[in-house]
Amino acid sequence: MSTSRAVRAAVSTAADHGVMSADPVVLKDGSNVLVHLRPAPVVARIAARTALVRPSVAGHFARDASISAFLASRGVPVVPPSPELPAGPHTRDGFVLSFSTYVPHDSDVELSRPDVLKLLPDLHAELRLYEGELPVRGPMDDVDNTLSYLESIGVGELEPFRERRAELLAAWDAHHHDVQPLHGDSHPGNLLMTASGPVWNDFEDTWRGPVAWDLACLAGAQGEEAAQRAVEIYGGGAASSDVEFHVEVRFLFGTLWGVLMERS
Repeated sequence: MSTSRAVRAAVSTAADHGVMSADPVVLKDGSNVLVHLRPAPVVARIAARTALVRPSVAGHFARDASISAFLASRGVPVVPPSPELPAGPHTRDGFVLSFSTYVPHDSDVELSRPDVLKLLPDLHAELRLYEGELPVRGPMDDVDNTLSYLESIGVGELEPFRERRAELLAAWDAHHHDVQPLHGDSHPGNLLMTASGPVWNDFEDTWRGPVAWDLACLAGAQGEEAAQRAVEIYGGGAASSDVEFHVEVRFLFGTLWGVLMERS
């Protein structure tokens, strides 16, 4: 995928809605491309590698906008959809993209995992009130889609990943407790550090699943001790065995994503 083409698609789409950017700057070039459409207070999110493994990537972007708008309406510190133009998702030149508000922040400052865990209970309390439709398999959908994509481009030696996926899926229901809308990717990089405090960002991966998944995103390591520590810092709400299980699910997905990054 050409980052420059992605930027041009975002600039052109914004211009169609009267938002002009003479000095766009790429904030991130990874699973998605994030572009600050300077001088406008608008950030474009353009699906990059996520579009390869998420046939419904537009749905992910739409959920991000919907949940962010809902939380913002309740006073939760989040990056809201842009009021400057329709948030989307839009399609342009083969790209799926959406628009959010640019929130000034210090990109060199990141909260610790324990600090994020302490913020999660309040976010989860608000997310429980969200009534929109959400996926119910979350990361397992991504595992399946990534395996299918890697196979389609001729990546070999995928059988160990398939076997591990089958093992985890067989144990899935036994660790599916305390289900509610989740952030879905609640690592420290998805909080922006602003002058007024941390601001939640990126609800693209939100799904309706066990609270243990969001804790697993912050456990920091595999094993029972790390899982128990995450539960204690969060303040209960999940069994450490469930957190430990979902750390394993996240490890599988992360390993597959690493293969994807190498091959795309």
